[in-house]
Amino acid sequence: MHLRKPLVLEGLDLGSCTSKWTVDYLSQVGGTKEVKIHVAAVAQMDFISKNFVYRTLPFNKLVQRAAEETHKEFFISQDERYYLRSLGEDPRKDIADIRQQFPSLGEDITFPMFFREEQFFSSVFRISSPGLQLWTHYDVMDNFLIQVTGKKRITLFSPRDAQYLYLSGSKSEVLNIDSPDLDKYPLFPKARRYECSLEAGDVLFIPALWFHNVVSEEFGVGVNVFLKHLPSECYDTTDTYGNKDPVAASRAMQILDRALKTLAELPEEYRDFYARQMVLRIQDKAYSKNSE
Repeated sequence: MHLRKPLVLEGLDLGSCTSKWTVDYLSQVGGTKEVKIHVAAVAQMDFISKNFVYRTLPFNKLVQRAAEETHKEFFISQDERYYLRSLGEDPRKDIADIRQQFPSLGEDITFPMFFREEQFFSSVFRISSPGLQLWTHYDVMDNFLIQVTGKKRITLFSPRDAQYLYLSGSKSEVLNIDSPDLDKYPLFPKARRYECSLEAGDVLFIPALWFHNVVSEEFGVGVNVFLKHLPSECYDTTDTYGNKDPVAASRAMQILDRALKTLAELPEEYRDFYARQMVLRIQDKAYSKNSE
């Protein structure tokens, strides 16, 4: 069995982007194409309560604003922060691929070829203001996070620790992972954290289902390359973001919801008894026998 663990790769040939992608160059070459961005008045972005707004800016303006500390022009406040996660032309149908949406910048970057061409799913351009923190979440595909410029702190949690992360869908409700509210999230400290610092030119391999939380310590530009680790037919064909659970997993969850609805027809003591039997059966039949 392959060791599917996160890994920082240094010294890979990423093309000319590592020296070329200055604020001026990106503004000039990226041009005035309109991009949809997240704008946040606070550093910790929360996807569950949506403590940010979506706005549109020409790409060159976004780059310039994300790189400055205080803004003369702004949407919410002078010290607001920006986050771009590039999208396909029609986000409902098209995946993000820097080579298609920003072809002149796409030419500057060489993807690490640790995969077969048919495994490629998307390449997502990411730009963030200094200090911005992205909520803890997992993706269902393998991911190479290429840090082209700037510096990021990444905190990772194993899929095995999902039970301590207070999930809402694929996202954790624990926003402040450095000093969590332990009255609200008493189990969170049980989740073992792995931390790394990504410098310009580093690449982080994040296996599917590993949780990650990203802090941009400086203005920075990165590109994520998402890969299909499973055969194509395992993934939801309507998924353009790479974050919908595999088809079999979604089906299993629906069946489980139906089973729980059926259990609800019984009085409490019976429901409790049979629910515990179900939990044991799931553990016995489906839990991995490999210890971490």
